[in-house]
Amino acid sequence: MQKVLSILVENTPGLLSHVSGLFSRRGYNIDSFSSGVTADPRYTRITIVTHGDDMILEQIEKQVAKLCDVVDIKTLEPKDSVTRELMLVKISARDTDRQSVLSICEIFHGKCVDVTKDSMVIEVTGKADKLDSFLDMLEDYEILELARTGLTGLTRGTKDVVMLDEDGKRRSL
Repeated sequence: MQKVLSILVENTPGLLSHVSGLFSRRGYNIDSFSSGVTADPRYTRITIVTHGDDMILEQIEKQVAKLCDVVDIKTLEPKDSVTRELMLVKISARDTDRQSVLSICEIFHGKCVDVTKDSMVIEVTGKADKLDSFLDMLEDYEILELARTGLTGLTRGTKDVVMLDEDGKRRSL
């Protein structure tokens, strides 16, 4: 079973190594890991996708919540959240291939972000299955390089939003 955790943490040095170290020490696997500073530069939001049985996933969530820099942790349930992944794909493409590649991009709402005389870089965002389907459509082209960000996401609505005041104390909306 897979679980997506959205973790709000204090933006401190060594933060990412603390979180990833916990997984390493306990022998838990990370399927994807993405992080970035929030609207408040004192905090970072980390999205971790992991898997295991119910007991393992419960242990992971409890262990992560115990880390001193963790302010909030929530599970991103598919029906109650919005999740996306970004993928950049560099393909070998001569001028005769470009129009057909652009047609595929249009179907997947992707965009060409770079073109040279012998390659194209395409950007596609969406759920993992959409990105995988896009790659399937590119099977006739040589993929030179590929980079995926891993999943990131937020819950829908405002019911579980955590707001923090200047002192880092929770406040209501």
